Amino acid sequence: MTPTGTRRQNFNCRRQASPAGGQTCPPARRRGSPDAPEAAPAGLTASYSPHGWHEECGVVGLWCDSAQIADLCYLGLFALQHRGQESAGISVTNGLHIETVKGMGLLPEALRDGRPTLRGHAAVGHVRYSTHGGSLNCNVQPIFAYSRGGFVGLAHNGNLTNAEEIKAQMEAAGCLFQTTTDSEVILNLIATSPHPILEDAVATSLNRVSGAYSLVILLPDRLIAVRDPKGYRPLCLGRLPDGGWMFASESCGLDAVRAEFVRDVLPGEMVTVDHNGPRSYFFAKAGKINACVFEHIYFARPDSVLDGLSVWQARFEMGRQLAREFKGEADIVIPVPDTGITAALGFSKESGLPYFEGLIKNRYVGRSFIMPQQVSRENTVEMKLNPVRANLADRRVVLIDDSIVRGTTSARIVSLVRRAGAREVHMCISSPPITQSCLYGIDTSIRKELIASTMSVGQIGATLGVDSLLYLSRQGLLDSVGDPKNERNCLECFS
Repeated sequence: MTPTGTRRQNFNCRRQASPAGGQTCPPARRRGSPDAPEAAPAGLTASYSPHGWHEECGVVGLWCDSAQIADLCYLGLFALQHRGQESAGISVTNGLHIETVKGMGLLPEALRDGRPTLRGHAAVGHVRYSTHGGSLNCNVQPIFAYSRGGFVGLAHNGNLTNAEEIKAQMEAAGCLFQTTTDSEVILNLIATSPHPILEDAVATSLNRVSGAYSLVILLPDRLIAVRDPKGYRPLCLGRLPDGGWMFASESCGLDAVRAEFVRDVLPGEMVTVDHNGPRSYFFAKAGKINACVFEHIYFARPDSVLDGLSVWQARFEMGRQLAREFKGEADIVIPVPDTGITAALGFSKESGLPYFEGLIKNRYVGRSFIMPQQVSRENTVEMKLNPVRANLADRRVVLIDDSIVRGTTSARIVSLVRRAGAREVHMCISSPPITQSCLYGIDTSIRKELIASTMSVGQIGATLGVDSLLYLSRQGLLDSVGDPKNERNCLECFS
């Protein structure tokens, strides 16, 4: 199979023979066989590196008796493509058989040979972004195992913080691992659980892991969705027009198939859907909610609603707050498209400065933040953005962006604006400085690569070549997301 090839798999839902030792992990596959795990590329290690798991993905789960269930899953994933661009996959079951199609690349490329053709009653889908070392065919989700109760398929968004420890314990007990993802730790915990009731197996397994996870789990006779006790990663439930049920990482995934938003899956909650409809269980007591605030700053689509808060409205308020904190003078406000647009509109509204398009985006180039290689990010800037010289020439410009991670992309954007004739460039960022790596699933790089971890705001401004640099204050961010006392958001990357 080529690195970007599509993989089609068909399984019987009955439990296969367990490996030696009585474990019920997936049977080992010989290296070199069509479905064998690939070795890591030269210079990379396919291991549980503390900085090699970080991924921000999108998941979809459907329960409906429809010949179009694979198409519905595809449309939901397509709406979540911004959450991961490296691989994608869909699994469909009718209770007796399971068909999976998955591959590397964007969704149309990953499934270019077709979607699952099996008519079924349940499906799960996944779009994936991984960091350095994790972009391998064997890691494409959904992933699978056989348990005492039969087939289990899983799609995961998040990042576990104790997966290496658990994996070592399971390997010592004879469990086989076929991927380099932390998602398989969850899968194999479920598959090897002694509990005959799958919900109990899921609950006890998840109580062993730490970190961030939103999961959709495919079983022959039911669909399970789970959100971690802190609520780091989003997950919501919707009702399909024909009466079926759907889970998605963001509400825009529901909108894509005209599903009605019902509610968010709550932190620590497990929702099971079968022919009797949805049932809710709490497998863990929720403590302080720590929803990732970066979802509202950058990652989620602006038309989504996460935990009751409009992403668009949150970004608009960030822009308004930035304008209140800005002390300089300027002629116009321009955004870095796309995620800077809404904040720039808010800045314009609050400040009274006119909003202009100063940079035009090439819509056929991917998001540079989620490209694993720094050289890819740097080479992408000029391909992605081109200045509108008529709007920038001889003007004092407020340039709005959502964040500065490494600083290389921002410096190139500032250079573009200056070369287009801007007299002054005042950069305003709708988030505080990122000084810490994220442990829970967004690739903000290792700490030494974060420009704000080693430089002051003044030094960063000089490095970027701007006349002034303003970051949104921490309190301003909290006020913008309606959480002034920081009671439900994770801000650890700004610590």
